[in-house]
Amino acid sequence: MEEGLVQLQHVSQSSAPFWTRISELKTKASDEYKSKPKSYWILLALSSAAMLVAFPASSLLSRLYYQNGGTSKWLISWVAVAGWPLTVIILIPTYFVCKTLPTPLDLKLTLSYLVLGFLSAADNLMFAYAYAYLPASTASLLASSSLIFSALFGYLIVKNNINASIINAIVIITAGVTIIALDSNSDRYGNISDKQYIMGFVWDILGSALHGLIFALSELVFVKLLGRRSFHVVLEQQVMVSVFAFVFTTIGVIVNKDFQKMTSEARRFKGGKGSYYNVLIWGAITFQLGVLGGTAVLFLSSTVLAGVLNAIRVPLTSIAAVILLHDPMSGFKILSLVLTFWGFASYIYGSSLRGKPPSNNGTSEP
Repeated sequence: MEEGLVQLQHVSQSSAPFWTRISELKTKASDEYKSKPKSYWILLALSSAAMLVAFPASSLLSRLYYQNGGTSKWLISWVAVAGWPLTVIILIPTYFVCKTLPTPLDLKLTLSYLVLGFLSAADNLMFAYAYAYLPASTASLLASSSLIFSALFGYLIVKNNINASIINAIVIITAGVTIIALDSNSDRYGNISDKQYIMGFVWDILGSALHGLIFALSELVFVKLLGRRSFHVVLEQQVMVSVFAFVFTTIGVIVNKDFQKMTSEARRFKGGKGSYYNVLIWGAITFQLGVLGGTAVLFLSSTVLAGVLNAIRVPLTSIAAVILLHDPMSGFKILSLVLTFWGFASYIYGSSLRGKPPSNNGTSEP
């Protein structure tokens, strides 16, 4: 009897620190909530929702375009940046709210935006090829490898630190990508050849690598040329890079004569013309809303929260693709999904320890 009481007392004592920690976290969360106005939390909730809804919706619409008869890669890459006027609509009022003027453009800054715009246009084209040949769930999982390249290019270009947790994340996400490559026969559509599937896989990885490079170069522009981080400055960069990307992509669409082909493509599109133009219009809107949501989360909260939401949207995209587009979901893909989520968690933890995670701004498809 006495031995049982001793054991019970020991369990009670060992669990006490846990509940104390929970109580401390609740108190801290309550204090944090009370320290900011309700408008702040409403805006943060809306921004988070934009990331979790708009980005997956954009990915699904890209795949839906090809699934229902669309063929143009240039057109989908053009759609990814065609929504840039939405960012302008948000940017202009911030000058009045913040009582500031637009950032002056010099030659170096203009050339930087020009280069980033060209790279973003190329990146969007690579992801367009990926969504043309891969299921949306697979393309989304492979695109998560951009985290690897963001860490590597951030280390090489911006001199960001890489700790053990980030190295662990790189290894885990690489393992997840490798599993998808080994299981390629289980999720290939019947109308996609082996060569096309391999091309989609390669373009997705190359697009992810370029995406990581764009992140690092964007941060370098802030560090070397702008020297400051504020909401309106990031929106300015977003607008300028998107405009240059829009110009480059528009040239590609015109040279490829895709605008002329839209009428005939709309007639053949499953669901008709209305469905065709709805897919393109909402594709542009959702992608831009996702970018705006991500930018707002970064400056209202932290890159850690943005990383958490980014990690959540990968399984959301995959699950939505399985339910809405009937994507195949094998056991290996589920394993890859779990590993990817694990890798994101490790990266988020490593970033919180490092104290200066890479910037997460960009205008290319996720």
